[in-house]
Amino acid sequence: MNISDLLANYGPYFALALWFGYKWWNSRKVQTLLPSLRAQGAVCVDVRAATEFAGASAPGTINIPLPELGKRLNEVPKGVPIIVCCASGSRSGMAKLLLQKAGYAEVHNIGSWSKLMA
Repeated sequence: MNISDLLANYGPYFALALWFGYKWWNSRKVQTLLPSLRAQGAVCVDVRAATEFAGASAPGTINIPLPELGKRLNEVPKGVPIIVCCASGSRSGMAKLLLQKAGYAEVHNIGSWSKLMA
């Protein structure tokens, strides 16, 4: 079996593995930065739905569901690091892109909200 056959047969699985690997690596990186980010006055934004947030959340986070984030940017300060979270890191990844596009200089995606509890 040559490389093109391998990619044709297993490419989607390889891409999926890379995606999950990246999410894991990035989340770990943000977790190591957490004490420093908090010392800089970081604001944690949980972009899960209000019902998810009400069920459980990390202390000190603000809840702005992803579909509302664009309309509620005034609630997110620009002069401090922003840490976004959700249930798995997918919605917070989209939130990170939205915030960066809106001019937020330092945005970090920690993935799951529970990682803020470490």
